[in-house]
Amino acid sequence: MDLGAVRTFVAVAEAGQFQKAAADLSISQQAVSKRIAALERALGVRLFTRAPRGAELTIDGQAFLPHARELLRVAERAGASVRPGRRPLRVDVIASRVAPSALMRDFHRAHPEIDLDVVMLSDVDTAVAAIRSGAIDASFRAVAMPGRPLPEDIESVRVLDEPHQLLTGPAHALADARSVTVTQLTGHRIWMPGLVPGTEWTAYYDDLVAEFGLTIEATGPNFGSDALLDTIADTPALATFTTARTRLVWPAGHDLRRIPVTDPTPVYPHSLLWHRDNPHPALPALRAHLAATSTGQDTAGTWAPGWVIPR
Repeated sequence: MDLGAVRTFVAVAEAGQFQKAAADLSISQQAVSKRIAALERALGVRLFTRAPRGAELTIDGQAFLPHARELLRVAERAGASVRPGRRPLRVDVIASRVAPSALMRDFHRAHPEIDLDVVMLSDVDTAVAAIRSGAIDASFRAVAMPGRPLPEDIESVRVLDEPHQLLTGPAHALADARSVTVTQLTGHRIWMPGLVPGTEWTAYYDDLVAEFGLTIEATGPNFGSDALLDTIADTPALATFTTARTRLVWPAGHDLRRIPVTDPTPVYPHSLLWHRDNPHPALPALRAHLAATSTGQDTAGTWAPGWVIPR
């Protein structure tokens, strides 16, 4: 159905005259008549009758009018959904409880006038494909995995180095420590069932193991954070890694301990990725906000994998 003809029909119905509708639409009266005639032929009914004071809706025209208005509203919403500056800024934050989600909440508080659409994608390849297709505007990732350089049309900037913590139950050998060194973790079992082969976070922990000789186990199914916390609370021989801005909630009886890791402090390097030709007007505001609030990278006393290259 020709939306131009539908728009003309609504204009005539509201104006009550072909001449006034033509003036409102900035077209000739003849063009209005042709559009209405074409719409009537397409529908197989008459929409208007001529009257002394102008044009009056027929019964069929009255029945069609609310649907015509809805068609125009749907068309406007469809256009706005993909029009830069009218649609929300779409950003991938990986998961709801991790640091990128917190960064976007901070951005929303600083810029409540910007509409946001937050999504959660599984891995860097999926995120990059979504950026290149225009499905999302940006993604938070650790970048430049070995053997997987970013495509030339994808830009990135390092925005947060997030310190690691050791999470233990109350009976763990390190539970009462105020901090632990990386060397002290040697020989302790660190259980991380969420590590998925091929993801950037698994590549990160593979490098951490290779650098410091740690024992990280990813065995068993991943039943989510609640099951992980239950197991850590009940198993003195197990600990796990978390990061400083990851939000975790557990029952008071678990008595879990979040212990800073030092000498050096492993940091997870979050970067923002976007397409170099993305025209969304809110994207510069997000980048400026992150630049103003980002932590210093490569700070003395921290460790990040050598393959993370900010650009």
